[in-house]
Amino acid sequence: MQKEFLNQLIDRNIVKHQIDSYNRFVEERVQAILNEVGEIKPELPDGEELVIKIVDVDIKRPKINEADGSVREITPKEARMRDLTYSSEIKVTMTPIFEGVQQESEEVTIGEIPVMVGSDLCWSSDWDEEEKREHGEDPKDSGGYFVINGSEKTLICMEEMVNNKPIYQEDDGEQTCRINSESSGYVQRHQLVREDDIVEISFANVKNTPAVSLIRALGYETDKEIVEAIGEDYASDVYLNLYETGASNQEEAYEYVANQAGITSDIEERVDSILDEYLLPHLGQEPDVREEKAVFLANLIRNTIALGKGDIKEDDMDHYANKRLNLAGELLEMQFRSVFLGKWGLLARMKYNFRKSAKRGRLPSLQSTIVADTLSKQIMGAMATGNWVGGRTGICQRLDRGNRIKTLSHLRNVVSPLSSDRQHFEARDLHPTQWGRICPIK
Repeated sequence: MQKEFLNQLIDRNIVKHQIDSYNRFVEERVQAILNEVGEIKPELPDGEELVIKIVDVDIKRPKINEADGSVREITPKEARMRDLTYSSEIKVTMTPIFEGVQQESEEVTIGEIPVMVGSDLCWSSDWDEEEKREHGEDPKDSGGYFVINGSEKTLICMEEMVNNKPIYQEDDGEQTCRINSESSGYVQRHQLVREDDIVEISFANVKNTPAVSLIRALGYETDKEIVEAIGEDYASDVYLNLYETGASNQEEAYEYVANQAGITSDIEERVDSILDEYLLPHLGQEPDVREEKAVFLANLIRNTIALGKGDIKEDDMDHYANKRLNLAGELLEMQFRSVFLGKWGLLARMKYNFRKSAKRGRLPSLQSTIVADTLSKQIMGAMATGNWVGGRTGICQRLDRGNRIKTLSHLRNVVSPLSSDRQHFEARDLHPTQWGRICPIK
């Protein structure tokens, strides 16, 4: 039994977490992002109605288009030898509905994504050790990396604070509560700070605003309701915060929030947008969840006050229960989402091309409106340079092939993004919860 256990331990692929993450991205997350869009509604020049339904996505295994027009399979070895990118086409089935009449569905190519060696998309995943040797691959190679322009590249795992969970800390008499509220891949960072007994919240374009003003704007109009929501044990602190805003009803709270956010026109509509779309979006982004948001925000305020009074202990930021790792799949999802849904992304360009190409009663082909190399160039460019969405650098690195241990260590490397203007002694120390998860040397 001991020998069997040791054999299983030796045969185990210790970069499987990267491969599994990539497989989830390809098999589930790309389709989920397209489902979020659901329908595309380009504006046609003559006011005609067009709806394009996104039906399905299909990601093919890697192939190459040769100069003579032939199409054939490409292996990781050939991509390395010919300085090519080991990648797959993304094909999406779309159905246009013009003036209420469904047209014929069309399968269009929206671009290419790099294929991880050893993933389910990779040809080598079907090969046994002998077949790998025949194709020029190392039978003991772990996979988990990419071939970009002939170079082997790895995506570095990024350590992040856990989403949708408040983290309470205290420093120099100032109490803070941080929560990354995530919805559909979009993260809105919130921070509550208690200083001189006033609890202020910052998120989106709302900066340093007394948090109780948002509770009132969410529908808790009376002081009594707000005190009961936060907790009567801290009534004196709550009344002090209420006095700071000066708002006595929901309308005045709207005006106060608008003033803090620099809103001067369409106040009600724009504050509604802040409350519904940007405030704690993980609870929902519809008006019917405002009461739930008010209760949640009241809990955040209560715990921030309680921390200042010594009634609760601060959280350990370095505990791995308070962290998550963004692996290869999550990192590619961020980039794909940005390129596909961004302001000047693939979707926006498609709508623009429809407006430019459509003629009365006639529609251009769907493929002609898609600039397929938009997706490919931006994702491949990020993989080549390591510059990622959000201004991060060094996310994608050339794989260290010095020896096998160096290679495996590089594939399992984890980076914690720490600000350069502060000292982080504790974050650089080993933490007990890292045992068995993170290499102590790295």
